[in-house]
Amino acid sequence: MTSAPVLQLNGISKRFGAIKANDDISLTLGKGEVLALLGENGAGKTTLMSILFGHHVPDCGSVLVDGAELPHGRPRAAIRAGIGMVHQHFSLAPNLTVIENVMAGTEKLWSLRSDVAAAKRRLLAIADRFGLKVDPGARLGDLSVGEQQRVEILKALYNDARILILDEPTAVLTNLEAERLFRTLREMARQGLSLIFISHKLDEVMSAADRVVVLRGGKVVAERHTHETNKSELAELMVGHRVTRPVREALPPGEIAFEAVRITVNEGGVDRLKDVSFRLHAGETLGIIGVSGNGQATLARVVCGLASWSAGDIVLFNEMVDALNVRSLIEAGVGRVPEDRNKEGAIGEMAVWENAVLEQITAPSFSRYGLVNRRAAIAFAKNIIRDFDVRGGGPVTPTRLLSGGNMQKLILGRNLCNRPRILVASQPTRGLDEGAVAAIHARILKAREEKTAVLLISEDLDEVIGLADRIQAIVKGRLSQPISAEEANPRKLGLMMAGEWHVTSEAGHAS
Repeated sequence: MTSAPVLQLNGISKRFGAIKANDDISLTLGKGEVLALLGENGAGKTTLMSILFGHHVPDCGSVLVDGAELPHGRPRAAIRAGIGMVHQHFSLAPNLTVIENVMAGTEKLWSLRSDVAAAKRRLLAIADRFGLKVDPGARLGDLSVGEQQRVEILKALYNDARILILDEPTAVLTNLEAERLFRTLREMARQGLSLIFISHKLDEVMSAADRVVVLRGGKVVAERHTHETNKSELAELMVGHRVTRPVREALPPGEIAFEAVRITVNEGGVDRLKDVSFRLHAGETLGIIGVSGNGQATLARVVCGLASWSAGDIVLFNEMVDALNVRSLIEAGVGRVPEDRNKEGAIGEMAVWENAVLEQITAPSFSRYGLVNRRAAIAFAKNIIRDFDVRGGGPVTPTRLLSGGNMQKLILGRNLCNRPRILVASQPTRGLDEGAVAAIHARILKAREEKTAVLLISEDLDEVIGLADRIQAIVKGRLSQPISAEEANPRKLGLMMAGEWHVTSEAGHAS
């Protein structure tokens, strides 16, 4: 930076009980600069940005914008100073229109009426300036995830943000949406906006950021200009040691554990799955790829007993079944890692030990005569914490205090500790740092070696190529024929995700 910084954080520290989330952190941001905040899950990145935006009050330290100190714990003051924040989990109302969401909180309470027409003109002018196409009258809940994120950014810009914070901006975006987003961010920086984005994805950090600040254990451990570093060095700085992803070894598949034959799922008069067939073999991983919203979530719900089918047959462990339900599947040895860990995977207000036994609380190991065996449940949770490196607290810690990655490791651990016969893993490493990704991949490969049949649903093509034995693409509720991992490469999988394959009723029947 050749001029005075637009933002300074000086000596920021924050403790939550026994956990020191931020430890004497200082950093600066220049005008028109794109700064990446990098660190493993639980390193303190989101806490630091929440302090900057006024959601948390630091124990000590100061935040200065253009040399003027901001009052702590006052988001409105941060907004007035030109700070905008786009949260990882969007803070928009799905039942309102785009313009209603953008205008919310911008007008005085005693205003007699809203000047919606002027607001639309202003919003469209901002959208045109930064290349963020938007329909002001569209209902937010009808938009894609990428479009909703666009609205979050526009809302911040509508409030005259000069400093924009983005927390895991590509965590729920497709590769194409992520590329579009970063083109937009670079254009914003070119026009003088200053940006901080939190990420675990080293490719996007290297391509989009001017400078990288690395946090580990709540402290700044390194600062690099992107043209002076590389992905390997950044990964090592994040976790404190060299990171290598495990390699899948060829194994002969076992017996068929689950088979779907031409199933159709109709919900609300719409076919979410159409004539879908696939097989899961013991000791094998089947990867399902596809752009979000093409039916993979419905597919996972069927296998986990959360959705019924209107046509077709399902065979579970060599027995034809007319219906599946969650309890019987858990008892039969089917584990699941849901796509949304916050809504479907864990209950934030419950303790870690309670979430650890949540799906098997009626098992004799953890309850008798309607009473929970708390000692056994806590011991089970301690094993998960130890074996899966769940950081951020002990068995009695509220689960909401865990970072996203540590919550994911808790969910995976409670399933794999019981050595499931089938594991349904939906987006298992979304939003995780490189060290956590490598650890979870190792666990999934180990489960496969122990003859677990793994259904891997992921939008990360590198992940699918690295873990799956066979791969099928889902497009508009239909499945492609499977290809082997040896045939797979990003280009071919990308074409499959675009629907460039021939649909037949035999898709999925190749073993």
